[in-house]
Amino acid sequence: MKLGIVKNWIKQKLTGLLLNQGYAMVRRRPAVTLHGSRYEYQRRFVEFNIPEGGRVLDIGSGGDPFPYATVLVDRFLQQTKHRHEPLRRDARHFVVADIYSLPFRDKYFDFVYCSHLLEHVDDPIKACKEIIRVGKRGYIETPTFGKDALFAWAKGMHKWHVVSIANTLCFFEYTPRQLEGIRSTAWLDIIFSKWYHPLQDAFNGNPDVFNVMLTWEDLFTVFVFHLDGSTETLNTGNVAQNAFPDS
Repeated sequence: MKLGIVKNWIKQKLTGLLLNQGYAMVRRRPAVTLHGSRYEYQRRFVEFNIPEGGRVLDIGSGGDPFPYATVLVDRFLQQTKHRHEPLRRDARHFVVADIYSLPFRDKYFDFVYCSHLLEHVDDPIKACKEIIRVGKRGYIETPTFGKDALFAWAKGMHKWHVVSIANTLCFFEYTPRQLEGIRSTAWLDIIFSKWYHPLQDAFNGNPDVFNVMLTWEDLFTVFVFHLDGSTETLNTGNVAQNAFPDS
């Protein structure tokens, strides 16, 4: 009993001394477990509704293929600056192909999955046109500008930040300054620290804020905004009609 009293007294004195010097005593605990796969959070927000026995394509399958995919596609067999993890292959059919020229007939797939790929491409219009051509419906995911900026990892990796509105994807070409993000590893260090921080809960609990998540059927609309002020569009007929119903 006396030993416990002494320990508490020492703790109080030490805590007071640290506070006087501008420090605080905090008991650290291990970090929360980050989602090991993006499918863990996607299932919370996305109803894939893939038919039994359906043909499912994963474009840019990389090191974490879509669990429901029946065919995997990737352009690179080796690791690149865009994919640091090794390519993962299993018993499913694997095809080496470029997203601009997919070797499949029109509407061959019941579902097309394309996650964290379109922010890298040079030509979003051409890439999206191929996705729509080979698929009846699908899912597209990219990081938001906020995610890229906080982690400060877009430079040398991403060309576009993307916004999703209804059935529309808007691609905005990054400026050199935007690519630098917050110019610090502060956010990254906290999120991937082995020690717990409340911001880890904020990040893990809000994947729909940190990622663009678009489900589409038949087709979707695309706007591309280049730094030189030029724009490109795809499937904008209905958008223009809805925006100007009396024209």
